[in-house]
Amino acid sequence: MKNTFFSRLAPKESKFYPLLDQLSETLVKAADTLVSSLPKSTPEEREETYRKIKDLEHEGDKLSQKILDELSSTFITPFDREDIHDLASSLDDVIDGINSCAERISLYNPRPISNSGRTIGDLIRQGANCLNRAVHELDRFRDKPKTLRECCVELHDIETQADIVYALFIKQLFEEEKDAIEIIKIKDIMETLEETTDAVDHVGKLLANLIVKYA
Repeated sequence: MKNTFFSRLAPKESKFYPLLDQLSETLVKAADTLVSSLPKSTPEEREETYRKIKDLEHEGDKLSQKILDELSSTFITPFDREDIHDLASSLDDVIDGINSCAERISLYNPRPISNSGRTIGDLIRQGANCLNRAVHELDRFRDKPKTLRECCVELHDIETQADIVYALFIKQLFEEEKDAIEIIKIKDIMETLEETTDAVDHVGKLLANLIVKYA
């Protein structure tokens, strides 16, 4: 019988990997949508981007919740429940960060996003693709951890690059921008973009911990 006590004792590792894959793929879609929208400057275009990313954010929330629900009903998991929980929640946090970026751009409707903002957007997309590759490796990283290790290094490099771009931009912003309201809007958007790369790096640290514990 499907729902007997003994059926719950059987390994059910396989269901977590596809769910995490779906979550990381949703992240890639959100990052792609954000980056493609950054050159756009009309309120209508920005609102449309926000709606698209908000839909993906809802999808990410549902997938993350499904993973947490499965954890509560699965006796044997591929690695510690806490690790799966943290990984799913942190991937969802990156999607939330992307959503926050799109929301601010839509609400504030600032001047066209600077080259620095687009650069950080590209770094977010690079991080999303790297995380997607890393998640695809989870079912075999114990035997072949090289790809996961390389992704962890790349994710940290992405965050470091974003920090540098952000710091240089903020310095230039305060030196050259005379409109105080525009400064507030642009600074908040850039800060949110940079914080999203911090969230990307945080997932990288969780993946690095998995290598230490299990590989």
